[in-house]
Amino acid sequence: MKVFRIIGRSFRDAFKSIGRNFSLSFASIMCTTITLILVAVAIICAANIENVTKKVEDELNIVVYLKKGVTEEQIGNIKSELNVEGNIEKFTFKSKDEWKIEMGDYSDTFGTVLNYLEENPLLDSFIVKVRDIKVLNETAEHIKKISGVDTVKYGEGMVETVIKAFDIVEKVVIVVVVALILVTAFLISNTIRLTIFSRRNEIEIMRLVGASNSFINLPFIIEGFVIGVIGSIIPICITIYGYVILFSQVGGDLFTKMIVLIEPYNFVFYVSLILLAIGSIVGMLGSLKAVRKYLKI
Repeated sequence: MKVFRIIGRSFRDAFKSIGRNFSLSFASIMCTTITLILVAVAIICAANIENVTKKVEDELNIVVYLKKGVTEEQIGNIKSELNVEGNIEKFTFKSKDEWKIEMGDYSDTFGTVLNYLEENPLLDSFIVKVRDIKVLNETAEHIKKISGVDTVKYGEGMVETVIKAFDIVEKVVIVVVVALILVTAFLISNTIRLTIFSRRNEIEIMRLVGASNSFINLPFIIEGFVIGVIGSIIPICITIYGYVILFSQVGGDLFTKMIVLIEPYNFVFYVSLILLAIGSIVGMLGSLKAVRKYLKI
């Protein structure tokens, strides 16, 4: 029961402190709110960039065209070579007759032209899916060297550029998120530091009567927690309603069919929990840092 009384008193003192130092607390809450809005935007961007990158990876295949007149034995050898390539997740064989049927279904013109020819001009091939597209070029070069392989196609040049661009943007966004979290901690820490300075006489009296460090620390830590939680309410509301409206307005695609946004539910709730956790945890850590560093408790 003593623990609950201490925690209850700490919450009461924390709210009283916020009320007594309302201008400082309000400034800190507003700064936290603005920072967490930027954090929310950065998290949403990072998650959607990762989603687009994953979608590109899932849909990207290497088409390995075999030489004309390749034998069954050579096809078997090529399969063996593909099986031992570490970056290949799976592959399927597609004969020239299957290509002919598929192209005929895709376009009546293609079908008419191919049926008019006495000999099927298409090539047998393998459709290859890789594990890591970052080493796609190296994998394609290795496949080219296999005996019986004619050409390898995967959109070389463009694919590497797109993936590299997404990778750079994702790293920049992560750095921005970390920087904004540190800024939030700094703002809350400064607010608590000013509060501590204004209550230095009260704290000194508490020390003289034998109050423990934890007894003195706890109200300030809870104050940081409360400031962080209050500061996260507006960013959470903006995240939930803003993202849902954005998704519905653009129909799930941003600028192009290639950039497909993540479905709002349950994505916005996960982001909201992250914002709440960042606000509360960073608030407590910022307060703890201020108490330890500037009061030397």
